[in-house]
Amino acid sequence: MIRVAAVGDLHVDAEGAEVLGPRLARLADDADVLLLAGDLTRCGGRREADALAAELARVPVPVVAVLGNHDHHAGEPREVGARLAAVGVRVLEGEQLLLDVRGSRVGIVGTIGFGGGFEGACGSDFGEPEMKAFIGHTQRLAARLEQRLAATEADVRIVLLHYAPVPETLFGERLEIYPFLGSYLFAEAVDRIGADLVVHGHAHAGSERGMTRGGVRVRNVALPLINRPYRVFSFTGRELHVDGALEIAP
Repeated sequence: MIRVAAVGDLHVDAEGAEVLGPRLARLADDADVLLLAGDLTRCGGRREADALAAELARVPVPVVAVLGNHDHHAGEPREVGARLAAVGVRVLEGEQLLLDVRGSRVGIVGTIGFGGGFEGACGSDFGEPEMKAFIGHTQRLAARLEQRLAATEADVRIVLLHYAPVPETLFGERLEIYPFLGSYLFAEAVDRIGADLVVHGHAHAGSERGMTRGGVRVRNVALPLINRPYRVFSFTGRELHVDGALEIAP
């Protein structure tokens, strides 16, 4: 059995010491890997990154993360990533990571993702340079995700995002802001290659469960939504359990 814990939107601030510790006290009993789905800090400041790193340094299982929009706000995402990397956190941006978990190979492909909207109500790279840049950025990230996913040979493949790839996990958010919460281009990239699970954050008022058109499960693990330290996804062959409960395969 492969056990993967996931949570996003921690929003740790500079005074955030000892906030995560109690939440993660049982992590090693529950999971073999911890995935962090972005917005790890409040505004991407160095002191916030240091506070977060100090707590993650004590996590006894491998930690894999992507950054979120909050982690970019101060204009120093590389510094945030470097401070997390210094304590052993693997921060992915258009990259893949292979882990040996209980004799099985787990492939994790991560990117922050970006906005643009969903089928029938999405932006396009037409018109002003600013609009072309906005959608072009999403297109490049989605293409990179697809390339890295295609190059990932593993028993279980997980895609780690911050922004949402499907609208179903946004239900509860205001419809007007959907284009700023994610893009269908990432779901299309996943469907062309295949994966066992996609996890993301960002949508605090959204919904937990969704699925790509190709039948890949998508789960929103934003902390304000799940209201628990993390969700645990356990894989046994093709079966998926979430917090111990079997989910029916699509």
